[in-house]
Amino acid sequence: MNEFSSIFLIVDDEPDMCWALQHILEGKGFPSHIASNASDALRLMESSNFRLAFLDAKLPDMEGLELAKRIREVAPATLIVMVSGYFYRDDLAIQKAFEDGLISGFISKPFLNDEILLEIRRITSP
Repeated sequence: MNEFSSIFLIVDDEPDMCWALQHILEGKGFPSHIASNASDALRLMESSNFRLAFLDAKLPDMEGLELAKRIREVAPATLIVMVSGYFYRDDLAIQKAFEDGLISGFISKPFLNDEILLEIRRITSP
């Protein structure tokens, strides 16, 4: 699959974070959709085929790791990157999510634009 034909999902309750991620992705040719909460994200997951989802760890209606579990149920092939200012990559919950195959990547907030693009390449490379 050509990575530039993939649609990405951004789930974050901070409009500025959504704008920043969408700006980075679409600037590189990655079309994306935005959801500001888990409920909207799950509705989008049922109606669209997303290659990759960027999930905030803390959402108003559900924890990001719980949303990742729900996404796995409806779209097991979707790659999930946790984006968090709450967790760190070496937190036990994040390490367990990696080990269980729940998430494919992790990015700390605040992030640099290149970190997003490098993570996409890392997890989508064969």
